[in-house]
Amino acid sequence: MAELATIARPYAEALFKAVPEAEQSAVVTQVAALAQVAGDAALQSFADNPRVTQEQVFGVLTEAAKVALAPAVSNFLRTVLDNGRLAALPLMAEQFQTLVHARQGVAEARVYSAFPISDAQVAEIVGPLEKRFGRKLEAVVEVDADLIGGVRVVVGDEVLDTSVKARLERMKSALLA
Repeated sequence: MAELATIARPYAEALFKAVPEAEQSAVVTQVAALAQVAGDAALQSFADNPRVTQEQVFGVLTEAAKVALAPAVSNFLRTVLDNGRLAALPLMAEQFQTLVHARQGVAEARVYSAFPISDAQVAEIVGPLEKRFGRKLEAVVEVDADLIGGVRVVVGDEVLDTSVKARLERMKSALLA
């Protein structure tokens, strides 16, 4: 995994430098759509077929992504395909999004909840967290039934765990100490 991240970094940085700041949010969406398609095993198999040309892979990728590509994104994708780096495209998209968010002063907050939560509940969680972390947060919610109840929030390398599972673990540690 670290090898793909190392491969992906220069591509993400090059795209970041090539796209004007005003267009970066739109490009994040386009590259994310391409990355989602590129992560599909059937597409990977299709792209690895020696009888398939890079132009055919490009066509299938762009059609399946169902987004109009900016010229910079189109050139980026062609470069990725020409260099045989399709497998790293999802990480390139992730790293590009991280660079754009850093420029905008936004961080991703992964909110793990034991149950599905509404947008209003997410807003209630994110508001105080933005004050605590001192930056705007973009919440990505994932359901993790192992938490039993409560939420676990990960922002960068910081973790705020208020789940029932974490509380039970702390009680267990206190009782066994």
